[in-house]
Amino acid sequence: MVSFSLLDRTDRAIVGLLQDNARLSNKEIAAQVGVAQSTCSERIRRLEAAGVFQGFHAEIDPGVVGVGLQAMIAVRLHRHETTQVARFRKYAEQLPEVVAFYHMAGSNDFLVHVVVRDSDHLRDIAMGAFTAQPEVAHIETSIIFEHTRFGLPDYG
Repeated sequence: MVSFSLLDRTDRAIVGLLQDNARLSNKEIAAQVGVAQSTCSERIRRLEAAGVFQGFHAEIDPGVVGVGLQAMIAVRLHRHETTQVARFRKYAEQLPEVVAFYHMAGSNDFLVHVVVRDSDHLRDIAMGAFTAQPEVAHIETSIIFEHTRFGLPDYG
């Protein structure tokens, strides 16, 4: 994996453009960055090969696909030890409602971003899917009012 700070100005510009819009054509990126299309294409291939990009995805409007509510569920395990952490991670990652998963330091062990139809669905996930797990000691659910995603800052 290449450190973001080791990328030159052109690489960082390409990364920034693709973070903002992964559907930009090579021609559009090359024009905005000020390099030849062949140079741009080669740089993107090199960045991909170096593992800079973890993937390309489409941002979905949650309401259009039936998501009426999003929440963050903070999870505290009985013991923060390898077996319990691995067991809970494996379980949570297979839940279709889970869209992001963070293993944390601090008072909570995990922060889990879930998408659900409505408050009844959220209650069912919180009480059925999370608290029913033997390693889970405590959960705290926070409803998300608004969600905005930003790219990495340019440290160059």
